[in-house]
Amino acid sequence: MADLVYPPVIRAALVSFKALGMTIDIDGLENVPATGGAVVASNHVSYLDFIFAGLAPWKAQRRLTRFMAKDAVFRHRVSGPLMRGMHHIPVDRDAGSSSMRAALRALSGGELVGLFPEATISRSFTVKELKSGTVRMAAAARVPILPTVVWGGQRMFGKGHPRSFARGRTITISVGEPISVTTRDDMAAATEQLRTTLQALLDGAQARHPDTAHPGPEAWWLPAHLGGAAPTPDEARALDEADRDRRTSGM
Repeated sequence: MADLVYPPVIRAALVSFKALGMTIDIDGLENVPATGGAVVASNHVSYLDFIFAGLAPWKAQRRLTRFMAKDAVFRHRVSGPLMRGMHHIPVDRDAGSSSMRAALRALSGGELVGLFPEATISRSFTVKELKSGTVRMAAAARVPILPTVVWGGQRMFGKGHPRSFARGRTITISVGEPISVTTRDDMAAATEQLRTTLQALLDGAQARHPDTAHPGPEAWWLPAHLGGAAPTPDEARALDEADRDRRTSGM
């Protein structure tokens, strides 16, 4: 397919990063395959994660990643034309099989398909329990999973906090070794392996990020176990459940 929109969008993003004085620290580019389909499975800490998760394959091999995203994003008057132009994949929760088929077609055609197996942003900045769809998709398409973590975007556009595009931010991206999975594997065990891998990569990214050195008591952008003020995983789980209850009740 012709990609007339995606490369210019990436170049515009890179120009914006430079204008903001951002440092983009990427590790593990050698793990990005030069060809063939793969599922890019990323952690989720901000609304900008798809930009940064897709940057690693572009930097490594000039490869484009087709992200799966809520269909509402595709209906938006601003983001919709861009998402469609970049050939991302809409996900309709009432008709999930169609998005799965689209993703499998892309993978079988040698594309990279990106998704966030946590499904929602992690308030605790640790890796939440994962949905099994990631490993099922990779197994069905007979392609590897490319575990990827991003860190730093939560200070720019995180959940429940004001946006801040102050100069000098650092974004850390880490790509792990590809994970192979087949339809004969235990999907629950493979999903837990992916979660463990993502958490290890995230630990490394957080450890080398400059914001980790001096957290302070108001550092909402750091996890509790690193001295930050983010909710613990249990507290974050309770907040997520409260959000679901409010949506269910229509409040």
